[in-house]
Amino acid sequence: MDGARELYPPIEPYATGMLDVGDGHLMYWEVCGNPDGKPAAVVHGGPGAGCTDRARRLFDPGRYRVVLFDQRGCGRSTPHASDPAAGLRHNTTWHLVADMERLREHLGVERWLLYGGSWGSTLILAYAERHPERVSEIVLSGVTTTRRSEIDWLYRGVGRFFPEQRERFLAGVPDVPRDADGVALAGAYARLLEHPDAAVRERAAAGWCAWEDAVLSGETGGGAGPFGGRPSAEQLALVRICAHYFSHGAWLEEGALLRGAGRLAGIPGVLVHGRFDLSSPPDTAWELARAWPGAELTVVEQAGHLGGPVTRARVLEALDRFAGRTP
Repeated sequence: MDGARELYPPIEPYATGMLDVGDGHLMYWEVCGNPDGKPAAVVHGGPGAGCTDRARRLFDPGRYRVVLFDQRGCGRSTPHASDPAAGLRHNTTWHLVADMERLREHLGVERWLLYGGSWGSTLILAYAERHPERVSEIVLSGVTTTRRSEIDWLYRGVGRFFPEQRERFLAGVPDVPRDADGVALAGAYARLLEHPDAAVRERAAAGWCAWEDAVLSGETGGGAGPFGGRPSAEQLALVRICAHYFSHGAWLEEGALLRGAGRLAGIPGVLVHGRFDLSSPPDTAWELARAWPGAELTVVEQAGHLGGPVTRARVLEALDRFAGRTP
């Protein structure tokens, strides 16, 4: 299958902790692999999806010291966003960038490779453009920069392919004009997810998940999707955080990460993107590769946002190649 590869064997962390990042938040972190290996950090997607055991297996455990962490409000970090009492005021892109830098310092890492996909790619770019001296290499899949135009595509534009599912998505926020852009729709759902009635919050989360899974249905075969298939608390936290971030345009000026990509000059980058990614069409990855001196873009035919065997192989190849690189 075009050089498809298996993941490395399962591995357990040799160190874990809860880092106080301020504002009442404690961030879960773990480290696995070789304590003397090349430092690397996994930046999960969502936002609000949490890190997974599977992500550990992308790295050669003999050559990498792999750091994983749950971003504010999700996974094992506290307070958890599924709790309506857990405020989101101190949960923004720039809070997460500061959290990453605090974790790096806490673990005594001088520079680290960063790997992530989807929302994780946005957060990696925001961090790397602010702290380029702390980044050795970057590997991204399912590239996004969370521009308002990208949010509008995901919650409005792509609806041309899923008219019946979009009708149901709009029905969840009947007070919003039908031609509202994606950022406004995210804002309407974000308000429902702050409603004092738990039933209202649950319906909004279910409606959001149904839409996200519809967009991914061509990749999942219409089975249990990555959103709706989550346990209820994880699902509620994920959707609440997603709607919060997207309704604010991720607190990024439109196109800022693409305009700032010149700051990544000297940082080797590998971008892997599916040709048929309906969630995040490949034009963003192409624009980033043009703006980032030294970035390599591979567009994987027949793959989508969730990737697949060939996408996984390209990511593993990049991580294996960088494992032996001395910055």
